[in-house]
Amino acid sequence: MKEADAPEIGQKENVVDIEHQTTHATYLAPTEIQHLSEEHRQYLLAKHGTLELDPVPTSSDADPYNWPSWKKIANLILVAFHACMSTFTAAAIIPAYEDIALDFGVTVQKASYLTSLQIAIIGGAPLFWRPLSTRYGRRPILLISLLGSLAFNIGCALTKSYGSMATCRAFTSFFISPAAAIGSAVVVETFFKRDRARYMGIWTLMITLGVPLAPFIFGFVAYRVGYRWIYWILAMINGVQFILYIFLGPETRFLRHNTSHNLPALKESYFKFSRIDPTPLSAFEFISPLRMAKYPCVMIPAVAYAMVFLFASVLITVEIPQLFGPKFHFNAQQLGLQFIAIVLGSIIGEQIGGYASDYWMKSGAKKMPVGTRPRPEFRLWLSYFGYALSIIGAVVFLVRIEQAPTGHWNVTPDVGAAIAAAGNQVVTTVLITYAVDCYPDEAASIGVFITFVRQIWGFIGPFWFPPMFENVGIANSAGIACALIFCCSLLPTMLLQFRGHAMRGSMKARI
Repeated sequence: MKEADAPEIGQKENVVDIEHQTTHATYLAPTEIQHLSEEHRQYLLAKHGTLELDPVPTSSDADPYNWPSWKKIANLILVAFHACMSTFTAAAIIPAYEDIALDFGVTVQKASYLTSLQIAIIGGAPLFWRPLSTRYGRRPILLISLLGSLAFNIGCALTKSYGSMATCRAFTSFFISPAAAIGSAVVVETFFKRDRARYMGIWTLMITLGVPLAPFIFGFVAYRVGYRWIYWILAMINGVQFILYIFLGPETRFLRHNTSHNLPALKESYFKFSRIDPTPLSAFEFISPLRMAKYPCVMIPAVAYAMVFLFASVLITVEIPQLFGPKFHFNAQQLGLQFIAIVLGSIIGEQIGGYASDYWMKSGAKKMPVGTRPRPEFRLWLSYFGYALSIIGAVVFLVRIEQAPTGHWNVTPDVGAAIAAAGNQVVTTVLITYAVDCYPDEAASIGVFITFVRQIWGFIGPFWFPPMFENVGIANSAGIACALIFCCSLLPTMLLQFRGHAMRGSMKARI
């Protein structure tokens, strides 16, 4: 049974054959355009002003490729913000670890597990949501996601014990998780290939920003009105999201091979809650994204990204309260302010990972013979900037925090955090876009798989960071971070850079 997460009209089997005939370019088959009816051609010209479209849309107004730009972007903003809320919710209590520890009579380390728990569940839960979103559509799953998250955030606010709060946090992360994984499919289902990195970058940037933005904001909340208000505010945000989705979040799941789109475009996009894909749903589909592990052009980017994410994002955000708090005697509000550096670094990094990445590919296409474009591996050149920034930032952060005198804060560790965040964002956008470019029909599965690898590895990290700092030293731990990024991220990417075409092949055996 072939999965059709985001079918792309225009991808022909002869693409693979022609790729073997040229070293640097991929053939763009024009056969679909030639076979279009005159009515279809005129429709596309009226909608887009050109027939140079990849993929080629249908002649239906319900086809997301034919939506007006404002509608596409409004929907993307909602989905990207929803993805942000998954990491935002997990990181929201970071500046309040000490308050939670005092409230429940546990250690600060144990309080941090409330975040680690959500990191792990956000990685695994999309395995459940992806098949359902494929059959019933993205819109109903995202609406259910928000209602569930709202309910369990209220539960967190009302809990009276550590165990009950951990349980509610677990269910919150389960419900809030879908957009963090299937957002890649929404991008592919909505935007043409020429703009894919830019809009994929918005989605990935929002996932990244959720980590530092939450403690920055909720540091003030925890200090001023108490940490339980964090959960009440999260519930309110979920409610507002739900209302906005009702009006501005249309369905992007659209089967282009299905010619029975007889409903009006408005009803098709907003009010059709019946099953979209009639393909039978099997139990194996709930773990089928894990089969991506056998494809090097997905597995290598997933592992490389996960390692950078661990040291350039998770380590810094989770350890700021445990390193800055005791050393500089910071309260929750002062801890939250440290995360401004990560927010700024992530935004700067996205300019390279998103806009510069699309420009890089377009500039490469101009040097190609007519009818060809750069292979996906051409995009990977930009990832090396990300690796370099991640390594430099992790070193500066860890070395300078150890060198800083007790009780005397200075800005240099935050500078390191900003540099690492910029590198992490470059790597995030470039590697995820590369994997999706290799297998665009599998965009949802790739998003779920990469999220799974990233979150599971990010979940494990906080358990061994404290022993590493204790046994090796904070500054010396930078050497471990550099070695792991170099060996597990940079070197495999170099292999992919020069052998990715031969390793990629085609993905024919789909579930």
